[in-house]
Amino acid sequence: MSLLDNKLNDIRHRYDEIISTLADPAVFSDPSRYQKLNKELTELEPIVGAINEVERLESELEQTQEMFDMAGDEEMRTMAREEIKLLDASIESELEKLRELTSPKDPNDQKSVIIEIRAGAGGDEAALFCSVLFGMYSAYAQGRGWTVEQIDSSPTGLGGYKEIIFSIEGAGAYSRFKYERGVHRVQRVPVTESSGRIHTSTVTVAVLPEAEAVEVDIQPGDLRIDTFRASGAGGQHVNTTDSAIRITHIPTGLVVQCQDQRSQYKNKDKAMALLMSRLQDLKNSEIHGQVAMNRKAQVGTGDRSERIRTYNYHQGRVSDHRINMTIYKLDSFLAGDIDEIIDALASADKADQLMGVAGEDD
Repeated sequence: MSLLDNKLNDIRHRYDEIISTLADPAVFSDPSRYQKLNKELTELEPIVGAINEVERLESELEQTQEMFDMAGDEEMRTMAREEIKLLDASIESELEKLRELTSPKDPNDQKSVIIEIRAGAGGDEAALFCSVLFGMYSAYAQGRGWTVEQIDSSPTGLGGYKEIIFSIEGAGAYSRFKYERGVHRVQRVPVTESSGRIHTSTVTVAVLPEAEAVEVDIQPGDLRIDTFRASGAGGQHVNTTDSAIRITHIPTGLVVQCQDQRSQYKNKDKAMALLMSRLQDLKNSEIHGQVAMNRKAQVGTGDRSERIRTYNYHQGRVSDHRINMTIYKLDSFLAGDIDEIIDALASADKADQLMGVAGEDD
């Protein structure tokens, strides 16, 4: 464990420190601190467990080596030699597990997400593809047992959206959807095109990890909250009640709104969740920019101006430009079967991170 010794000793020391701190009755009087410590403890437990297992195996290897050295007959030496091989393999396996467990992780991976899809170049065709992507993400989320809720939308007459904002609630949602950030390009014959020419349109996707209240400090005086009458789809109730909510964050000028929920209270909750996530994204943008400058692959950086994927209807293909991967399963992909590309992106991202860790060790 020589390469990781210092780091692992620090981890075990921190683990013991947290256990000791949680035993202090005073910690219970601070729920926020208690929650943070418990979360950190849960993250450290598998690492400490792997450290203990490596040490147990190394101790067993040392004893078996001594038995081999002292063995008086060839049969005992053969048995010890085989046991040493097995122990060496087990130790290497546990060390590999430790390398993965201690590699850099995105602290947002287990969070729910807020996704914003907006039409780019292409007019009505781009708006229609916003609807297609919304359906694709919804189907994928529902297939994993996650909950999809609309926050705000600007529908068009042809059934598309100029923009649609929605949340996906479920542990680990961000770890899958974070790779969707960027510009999505679609190439197809529009339904409004009589000559059969293929048009190219673009849609932008933003993915925000849902921020927790403890992460964003918002003072009541920083907010201006307005109610207004919702418009668009939703039936008579939506058009005759002042249930829509608009929140302005005065220090930054950020404005969010929610009108897709039936209840004013639900709209306010959703709007606040969106505001907190945008503020957290704003806070982290400078840090993420510096990280991106130091990354070679940038698979997971999610630059919103970067063209990440092309959907070609004529050829039935989906091409992800970040990893040069093309699959000819457009129909199933748009129906929510997107794991093949997401898995490949996640693997490329992890490989890039591990290379970064190796570079630091050198």
